[in-house]
Amino acid sequence: MAFASLRLGIRKMVQTAPYMTLMNRPMSYKSAIALETLYPNSSLKLSTPALALETNEKFNGYIPVNKLEITYSASSGPGGQNVNKVHTKVDLRFKPSEADWLQPEVKAKLIEIHRNRLSKDGHLIIRSDITRSQTMNLADCMQKLRNMIRDACVTKREPAPETVERIRQRHLKAARMRLAVKRAESLKREMARPPRDIDL
Repeated sequence: MAFASLRLGIRKMVQTAPYMTLMNRPMSYKSAIALETLYPNSSLKLSTPALALETNEKFNGYIPVNKLEITYSASSGPGGQNVNKVHTKVDLRFKPSEADWLQPEVKAKLIEIHRNRLSKDGHLIIRSDITRSQTMNLADCMQKLRNMIRDACVTKREPAPETVERIRQRHLKAARMRLAVKRAESLKREMARPPRDIDL
């Protein structure tokens, strides 16, 4: 009886051995065409470079969500009962004057560009209901805000005096050509008119 129990225990150990080996094996995968396999004797150290942000960059695209006021409401337009049951419309309220994560010149430029869109309390309101997804509409609002801030970061270059003079001469030439065409058209109409009694 003891021999039969020992034999049964050995059989169970033999049957479970492959599974225990798989469980103890580290679960990692490396392709057969990995660089280490293709070039085993190579001395090159290949790695992905880290993202290096420029120190003089005015805006890197990061917007702290906790500094924004985001509300959701029912959307309008087509969509059946979905627009009545799901609040997919996104209203994003952003106050540029209190954005301490933006540089002062960027905030001033943003307020100057969008001064007609600011509310009475100084909030810039961005809305989106172009999709039936709340997340996609929020992403659309965030992208609109990023584009506004990036536009405010752009510094317009002052044109050189030679360029200003060239543009002025071009405008004068265009005005003279326009007047010449108008005179030619007026003379053509005058010549096509029949003679009047006073001309006879």
